[in-house]
Amino acid sequence: SGINAEYGQGYKYKMKSVYAHFPININIINDNTHVEVHNFLGEKFVRRVNLLPGVTCKPTGNKDEIMVEGNDVENVSRSAALIQQSTTVKNKDIRKFLDGVYVSEKTFIQELEES
Repeated sequence: SGINAEYGQGYKYKMKSVYAHFPININIINDNTHVEVHNFLGEKFVRRVNLLPGVTCKPTGNKDEIMVEGNDVENVSRSAALIQQSTTVKNKDIRKFLDGVYVSEKTFIQELEES
């Protein structure tokens, strides 16, 4: 329990959307438990990701960046993976088409952050 005292509870994954041409729009809906990805590679299809139990998502305030957080590292990382996998590029050269939403940073949620 020494770790919990130091870090408070929780894990936080920052995710950035990366795009060459079509700006990816990310909507967070249903009380921060669902993520919608719009305009990926200019497609009209909306990708919807249901986050796992105990995981929430919110914007960081930076452009094209969201934050996935929760107390269970399994569910947080799996939710981040689901968001990342929802933007897999199909039938194109993935070395050239680097668009997608990627995990950019993994941290703990610290109690001291609020001050």
